[in-house]
Amino acid sequence: WLWKARVINGLLICVFIFQLVYSGFALLKNTRMLKAVQKNATKGDPESVISAIDYYCRHKEWAMNVGDEKGLILDSVLTEVNPSTALELGTYCGYSTVRIARLLSPGSKLITVEFNPAFAAVARQIIAYAGLQDKVTLVEGPSGDLIPKMKARFGIKSFDFVFLDHWKDRYVPDTKLLEDCGLVSEGSVLLADNVICPGAPEYLKYVRNSPRYESRYYKSNLEYTKVEDGLEKSVFLG
Repeated sequence: WLWKARVINGLLICVFIFQLVYSGFALLKNTRMLKAVQKNATKGDPESVISAIDYYCRHKEWAMNVGDEKGLILDSVLTEVNPSTALELGTYCGYSTVRIARLLSPGSKLITVEFNPAFAAVARQIIAYAGLQDKVTLVEGPSGDLIPKMKARFGIKSFDFVFLDHWKDRYVPDTKLLEDCGLVSEGSVLLADNVICPGAPEYLKYVRNSPRYESRYYKSNLEYTKVEDGLEKSVFLG
């Protein structure tokens, strides 16, 4: 048992080191992306911020935001829903936050959740550069801890629209948590990214087999590539 414990501890240390290195590289990339936005986009113009990030990710460094192709699907679903209250799980660099916030009606509210404080710091600057800081509330921390506090902290009754784009293994637990906390109501729309690549099979199984949801798959491509990916839209039926 001792050697097994050592192997497990070794693996955990390796995973921890990998996460630190990955976060470091991703943060440097996001910082370079921010500089590209500040150099090439017009301050206060969300469309130019989106275009600057899309150009950077296609021609300089790939990044794991929703991207331009799937972004158009996000835009379409969001326009159809026209939410008063929206939740984004996984801010990352703020790209999808900007896409969502720019389409919200006056008085609408977007809360976006980011686990990584370094990512959140860059995202805040990108959101502010787009001139959307008054429409967006960015909160840092684990989604599983923050979701139960949403009603009390922000006075939210329920969310009309939820965009899931964080850790894929959190899709199902956080969806169930939203249900349990009464944060989705009849007609609420959930839109989940990356359900094919890297994939969220447990989430697809859950929403497609649950009588509480009516789901539709939107086929597309992984951001800035020709690899198949897609978005799953699920309407909560109550």
